[in-house]
Amino acid sequence: MRDVDIARLGDELYGAMRARKAVAPLTSREADVTIADAYHVSLHTLRRRLADGERLIGKKIGVTSKPVQRMLDVHQPDFGYLTDRMKFSSGCELPISTQLIQPRAEGEIAFELKRDLVGPGVTNEDVLAATECVMPCFEVVDSRIEAWKIRIQDTVADNASSGLFVLGDDRVKPGDVDFYSCGMVVEKNGEIISTGAGAAALGSPLTCVAWLANTLGTFGEKLVAGDIVLSGSLVPLEPVVAGDEMKLVIGGIGRASVRFV
Repeated sequence: MRDVDIARLGDELYGAMRARKAVAPLTSREADVTIADAYHVSLHTLRRRLADGERLIGKKIGVTSKPVQRMLDVHQPDFGYLTDRMKFSSGCELPISTQLIQPRAEGEIAFELKRDLVGPGVTNEDVLAATECVMPCFEVVDSRIEAWKIRIQDTVADNASSGLFVLGDDRVKPGDVDFYSCGMVVEKNGEIISTGAGAAALGSPLTCVAWLANTLGTFGEKLVAGDIVLSGSLVPLEPVVAGDEMKLVIGGIGRASVRFV
C-alpha cells in the first residue's frame, strides 16, 4: 500500500476516534491492505496522537484468548500502543460515554518492565527477568469500525481496538505468580459474569509478552524499561454502558474496580 493511502486511513481512524463516530471496515474498501500495512496505519494514528501532546507509555496485546478470538472472528494476536491519557487508576469513574464509541471490558494482567526486551528470540524466561511487577487490570476496548465488523487488518489498523485501561493498586513481583493457573473472577453490577486463568492467554501471559517483543522486533521496534504491557484478556469481552460497575480479582496478584460514566 502506498504511503499516501496509509496516511489517509490513519487520518480517518484518528478522526473517528476524536469524533466518536465509527467508519466502515477498511477491509471492505481496501482489498489490498495487508497486516503489515495495517500496523503502519496504526503507527500513523499514534503519531497524530503524540502530536496532540499524548505520551507513549507502553503497548497492549489483543485477541489472545479463544473466547475473544471466537467472539471477534479474529484468530491471531495483535498489538497496539498505550498513551498516558488512556491510563486510569482502580476505583475511578471511567468516562466511556464521552471518549469511547462501543466499549467492551476485559480483565487481564498488566506488566511493568524494568529492562528492555528486544526480539527476535525473546523467551518466557526473558520476560520474567525483565519484569519489575505485575498488576490486575481492566482494559476497556473500543472499535472505530462500525458494529465491530472487523478482520485482523481492521483491528490492527485501529490500534488493536484499544480504548482505555484501569490498573489495580496491587503490584506483585513476577516470581511470586503462577502465570499458568492464576485464576480470575470478574463481577458486573454485583454478579459474577466470568472466570478465567492465566493459561487462557496463549498458555501464559508470559508467552503473550514474549510474542509481542518478538513481533515488534520484525518492525524494528522493542519494549523498553518502564513500559506498561497489557498481556491479553483471560475472560470474554463484556459490553458496558454508563452506570455499570465492574470488579475483578486475580489469585496471587490482587484486585481492581471501575465505575463507567
